[in-house]
Amino acid sequence: MSQMKFEDLLSEINGFGRFQKMVLCINFFGRFSLACHFLLGNFIAVIPSHHCSTSSLDADEIFENLTREERLTVSIPVQDDGTPASCHMFSYPQFHLLSNSSSPSEVAVVQCQNGWEYDNSTFISTLATQWDLVCDKRALSRLTTTIFFIGVMFGAAAFGSLSAMFGRKPMLLVSYMLGMGFGLCSAFSSSFIMFAVLRFFTGFTITGSVIISTILNVEWVSIEHRKLVGVIDSLSWTFAFMSFPLVAYLIRDWRWLTVAISLPTVTAIITWWWVPESARWLIANGRVDKAHYYLHKCAVMNRKKEIIVRNRKYSYLDLVRTPKMRKLALLTGITWFAVATVAYGISFNISSFGLNRYLTQFVYGAIEIPAKLSIYYLLDKFGRRITQAGSLLFVGISLMINIFIPKGEMVRTVIAVLGKGCSATSFGTVILYSSELYPTVVRQNGMGYNSFVARLGVSVAPLILLSDDVWSYFSQVILSSLGLSAAFVAYLLPETRGRCLPETIEDVEGIRSKNG
Repeated sequence: MSQMKFEDLLSEINGFGRFQKMVLCINFFGRFSLACHFLLGNFIAVIPSHHCSTSSLDADEIFENLTREERLTVSIPVQDDGTPASCHMFSYPQFHLLSNSSSPSEVAVVQCQNGWEYDNSTFISTLATQWDLVCDKRALSRLTTTIFFIGVMFGAAAFGSLSAMFGRKPMLLVSYMLGMGFGLCSAFSSSFIMFAVLRFFTGFTITGSVIISTILNVEWVSIEHRKLVGVIDSLSWTFAFMSFPLVAYLIRDWRWLTVAISLPTVTAIITWWWVPESARWLIANGRVDKAHYYLHKCAVMNRKKEIIVRNRKYSYLDLVRTPKMRKLALLTGITWFAVATVAYGISFNISSFGLNRYLTQFVYGAIEIPAKLSIYYLLDKFGRRITQAGSLLFVGISLMINIFIPKGEMVRTVIAVLGKGCSATSFGTVILYSSELYPTVVRQNGMGYNSFVARLGVSVAPLILLSDDVWSYFSQVILSSLGLSAAFVAYLLPETRGRCLPETIEDVEGIRSKNG
C-alpha cells in the first residue's frame, strides 16, 4: 500500500471521527500519572530548614528547663543570616550565650552528632527528612530526579524498539501496569537505595505510555487533523502540570503523594481495552487482516484496498543506514536534547524566584495553555520548522536576558514564565513534527531514539542547575546557549506541513531529494 492510498483510505473513512476522538481522549487522561511523576522530585526531594538535634542534651536537668529558643542558643551556632547552623553544633552547651549573645570564634563546633530536627511547617515528610539526606548527603535528594530520568531515557529506547516489534497496543499495557506497579512499590521503600532503584524502574517502564500514545494518535488521523491532535496531545501534559501542585498541596507526605499520582493509571489500564492497534503498523508488518479489523471498527468500509505486504523487520540501525535518515536522526536528536534540557531546566528551578513553590508550579503549568494553543495557529501560519526554531530562539533569548536581571525582581519572574511558555511551545511542536518526519516502518524507533536523547537531556538538567554553586547564573548561560544553538539546528529540518506521512525509508529519501 503506498502512502497516498493509506491517506486516501483514512480520509474516506473520516480521519477525525468519533473513533479518533475516543483514542485521543483515552490517551489524554492516560498520561496523567506520567506527567506527575516528572514533577514529583520538585516536592518530595525538597530539603526543609533543619539544624542539629538537641535531644541528647535533654537528660541535663538545667537544659530541660530551657525554652526551645534557649536550647538552640546554647547548642547551635548562628549563621550570618541569623538562623541556626544546619550542619554543626557546639561540642558542649554554651550557657554563657544566654546572657551574652555574641558567639566567640574560638568555641569548638562539631558536625551533628544525633541527627537533625526539621521544619515540618510546609512538608510533613520528604526524602531528606526520611533518610537525613542533608549536609554531606544533600546531593542525594536531587540525585533521585536524575536517576528517575535516566530510567526514562533507557525506557524510551526500549519501548520504542519493543513497540516497533510487538505493536503499539500490547506495549502500552505493559507500560501502564509496570509503571504503576513500580510507582506504588517505591512509595513503600524501606531505604534510600531501594527508593532510588524503584524510581529508576518507574521511569523506565512508565515512559512507554507517552511515546506509544503519541504515535497512535498521529497514525490514526488524517493530514489536516494532525496539527489539532498534536496540540491536544501536548495539552495533556499541561492538564497534569496544573493539577499536580493542587495534589501536592493537599498531600504533604512524600509516600502518600507518590501513591496518589500512581493510582490514576488504573483508569488508563481499564480504558486500554478500547485502544486500537495502529493500522499503519499492522500493514507495514504484513498483518493485513488485523489492520482491516481495526479499519472496520473505525468505519464501515465499502471496498477492500489493495495492500502490499511488507515482511521486512526494522530496527534502530535503519535510522542511520541511509544518508537522509542519518541527517534526520542527527538533527532531530540535537533538537530533542535541547528542548528537553531547557524545558526541564526551567521546570526544576521553581525555587529560584522566591515565590511560593506551589504557586510557581501552577503558573508554570498555566502558561502552557496559551503557549500550546498558540501552536495550532503557528503551525498553520508559519509551518513546523519556523515554529520549532522560533520558539527555541525565544527561549534562549529570555534565559539570556534574565542573566542580567537581579534575582528577586518581578520582571525576572515574568520573563522566566514567558520563557517557560516558549519552551512549552517548542516541546509541543517537536513531538508532532518528529512523528511526521519519520516513516511508518521506523516511526516508533525514531520516536524512541528521540525520547531517549530527550531524557538524557532531562537527566542532565538537575546537574546543570547544580552549576549555580560555582556561579549563580552559570545554569542560565548553559540553558540559553542550548536553546539558541538548537534553534539553528531545527531550522535545518525539512517542512512537513500538509504532507502525507511517509510510509517507507525510500519515501523519506525521495521526499528529501525533491525538497532539499
